[in-house]
Amino acid sequence: MCWSRALHAGWLLLLVQFLCLEAVPISMDKTKVLEPEKKTEEAPASVDTGLHYDRYLREVIDFLEKDQHFREKLHNTDMEDIKLGKLAKELDFVSHHVRTKLDELKRQEVNRLRTLIKAKQDLEGGNDIAVDHQALLKQFEYLNHMNPHTFEVDDLDRLIKSATKDLENYDKERHEEFKKYEMTKEHDRQEHLKTLDEDERKKEEEHYEEMKKKHADHPKVNHPGSQNQLKEVWEEGDGLDPEDFDPKTFFNLHDSNGDGFFDEQELEALFTKELEKIYDPTNEEDDMVEMEEERLRMREHVMNEVDSNKDRLVSLEEFLVATKKKEFLEPDSWETLEQNQAYTDEEMKEFEDHLVQQEQDLYQKADDLQKQRDELERQQEQLNAQKVELQQAVEHMEKLKSQKILELAMHEVDNQLHHEQGAHQVQEQEPEPQVQQHTPQEHHEHQDPAQQGLPQTHQDLPPGHQDAAHDQPNLP
Repeated sequence: MCWSRALHAGWLLLLVQFLCLEAVPISMDKTKVLEPEKKTEEAPASVDTGLHYDRYLREVIDFLEKDQHFREKLHNTDMEDIKLGKLAKELDFVSHHVRTKLDELKRQEVNRLRTLIKAKQDLEGGNDIAVDHQALLKQFEYLNHMNPHTFEVDDLDRLIKSATKDLENYDKERHEEFKKYEMTKEHDRQEHLKTLDEDERKKEEEHYEEMKKKHADHPKVNHPGSQNQLKEVWEEGDGLDPEDFDPKTFFNLHDSNGDGFFDEQELEALFTKELEKIYDPTNEEDDMVEMEEERLRMREHVMNEVDSNKDRLVSLEEFLVATKKKEFLEPDSWETLEQNQAYTDEEMKEFEDHLVQQEQDLYQKADDLQKQRDELERQQEQLNAQKVELQQAVEHMEKLKSQKILELAMHEVDNQLHHEQGAHQVQEQEPEPQVQQHTPQEHHEHQDPAQQGLPQTHQDLPPGHQDAAHDQPNLP
């Protein structure tokens, strides 16, 4: 069971209402599709809050809702005390099981944030940079990063304050987005006109004015939340006699979940008939983005007029009080978007100046990138030229090396041939030994020079040698 069924007011009721409601299509009237008996087997589909910690918020709410003590304290705590942190102090008294589960949820959330931080660092090229998770976790105000292991009172207090602030700014951010959308659309239209010649520009302007006129030509729009507007829903949507209109019965008919409150989605469903008077998705002149902005304006107006305690919910009591006011019975005329331009001339000028500055910055970045590209191409050309020179030098060295090796080889071959030829010549010049006959005269001519001049007869020998010579035989 949603907290809204057990609680009458409070911040957490606001959160659960925001989290646990089904969106209603603009083309469908909820009063026509209500079932006689509500199905309890399945919880209604939750609407995403748009907060980056949406899942964590849902799970914390779910487990706190299961603790009886916390629920009872919530009954007796008003909105201001919740914002001041008084409810968060009751966390110390919840059951051990709930605290243990909250501790686990917080550890999972811290790990999720660390994973996101690391992924962001990787995308930005910081793989080699040490990541200080504690410093980066400071940007997440909805939890106490100094204690990543246990869910404490400070964590609940932070979660309440962060969600309250973020949800209160939700509508404001939607308005800003719509304003930017409208200014962009007008800027693009003006830029398109600049590309046309005079005749085409005139035709385009005439077509634009014709579309504006067709869009403004619609039935009267009742003031949101007025008696006339609600009676129209009572008659056309509910099929009841307008003379029998009863505010309490109307409230019960359109409190689709029966929790005793009109939440934001249930209120917006009441404006379906009024919006269909202005916008038709099949018409060229009708912009569905503008329709959603109109829906938001209507809901905000009713909330401001009826939601007296500012809890973003309309109770039956608040609704009945509003039906007795003069504004309910005799409302002012409702000015639609075509009567209320979303931006001022000053805002448009500032927006265009910003676009011009952005365009200049883009051109400057493009110019810088082109210069960098040219410089890289120049450096690449230099590198290519150096590469060619190096290749040529290497080829020249290889050629010289090959020539030197060839010369050395030729020289070695020449030396070998010369050596072999010299050895062959020496072999050819050496005479073969021969036995020769010599005459006495030739013998005498070939005697050893040491033997020349020796005495030829024994008479010539010195004294004392004659007898020895006499004994020797005569040589031939």
